[in-house]
Amino acid sequence: MVVPTDVPRAPYPWSPLVKAGGWVFAAGRTATDYETAMAADVGWDPANPYFGKPLELESRYVFESLSRTLAAAGCDLRQDLARLYVWLQSPHPTYEEFLEGSSTTGVHVHDYALAFLAAMDEPRPASAALGIRELIAPGNRIGIDVIAIPGQERQGFEFPAELPSPVVKYSPAIRFGDWIFLAGDLATDFQGDWMTTKHMGDLSAVAPEARVNPYMWYGSSIESQTDYLLSKLAKIAESAGSSLDHCVKADVYFGHPQDLDGIDRVWRRWFPENPPARGTIPYCGLAARGCRIEISMTLLHADSELRKETVETSAAPEPRRHEPQAVRAGNFVFLSTQLPLDSTGAVPKELLHHSELPYLRQPPKLQARYMLENMAAICEAAGTSLANLCRCQMFFDDFADLPASVEEWASHFEADPPVATPVRVGGPLIVPGAHALYDAIAYIPSTDGRS
Repeated sequence: MVVPTDVPRAPYPWSPLVKAGGWVFAAGRTATDYETAMAADVGWDPANPYFGKPLELESRYVFESLSRTLAAAGCDLRQDLARLYVWLQSPHPTYEEFLEGSSTTGVHVHDYALAFLAAMDEPRPASAALGIRELIAPGNRIGIDVIAIPGQERQGFEFPAELPSPVVKYSPAIRFGDWIFLAGDLATDFQGDWMTTKHMGDLSAVAPEARVNPYMWYGSSIESQTDYLLSKLAKIAESAGSSLDHCVKADVYFGHPQDLDGIDRVWRRWFPENPPARGTIPYCGLAARGCRIEISMTLLHADSELRKETVETSAAPEPRRHEPQAVRAGNFVFLSTQLPLDSTGAVPKELLHHSELPYLRQPPKLQARYMLENMAAICEAAGTSLANLCRCQMFFDDFADLPASVEEWASHFEADPPVATPVRVGGPLIVPGAHALYDAIAYIPSTDGRS
């Protein structure tokens, strides 16, 4: 754990920074100073709303805060970032819009992009920007957490010639030694129906190859988009010296949980054996109209001597879909999504509210304990322990559950807790009755201990 002295520290039981295995993990930051929801020096004055754009000002504040935070661990924000997770507060899509297949967030990311381009040197890090319901500080528009790798040469890659390129000049892939990070991508050609007279159904930014015929009762939009997107990522991985076979972790962001079965059908075709660890996060708003899924990936370079190993244990529930409990690569363990589910895919009865005795149990606390105990078993099977968890992203259906969950979390990490980023995505989650899901990375110490 590293504690910066010149940055306000969140009053929660997690670390602002963790260094492990040459990587640096930073907890999520928003534009709060933890005294007021919005720090006074963000620069936005509600009384003068047209002097400065709120999202750009908040983004600049967060990047400056992250810069000072990372400096405490010997990192340079402009040069050492490998991956950037951006959470954009938005009321859209609503639950009903998600249910109808819409995942368009409605956040105009141009103002954020101005701050991003100013804060980062080229080649810029792989990033994913998702719409969510709420951040830890009410009223904040943006939260960011990052992974940095200081002291290693970085290499950025351009989009392959046969693939369309976005307007914002981020790196579709960036390499640090053995590791390649692919940016979050969508099933778009960055053109869609713009400036075209062709009629392909509802206007959208989805690439023509990723669409289904809207006038026939056949075909699956989510499957078509997932397949097209994985083909894009395969070409980007190849251009960076790797392949999807070397993927150790995939972050999958999508709309309504009803889409997950379709995503999984395509996943089984692309990864018939040894699939990567997978985080599946529902109710995420996306930045292109009509797109329903975004995927980012962490891979090993084809020349790496590190091995990709599937982690299995009977001491934790077996995933119901096509993903392992975790994947080990080098000194890191990438866990698949953790939900409070048993091996049947249901929330155990004892973790739910008692219908006749509503004050008998605390489901958020019990579910957090259940997930952390399963994570401990998976970590042990991988050759480490829960004490070596580095980073955990927490996704809640309701922030009213946060205090009880955090209380349980604190009891499992008495010293050097991992970094954490809580966001509210809404619900019901992938299985009704589950109040949170976790996405985590752990470290396997070398003989010289955790660094």
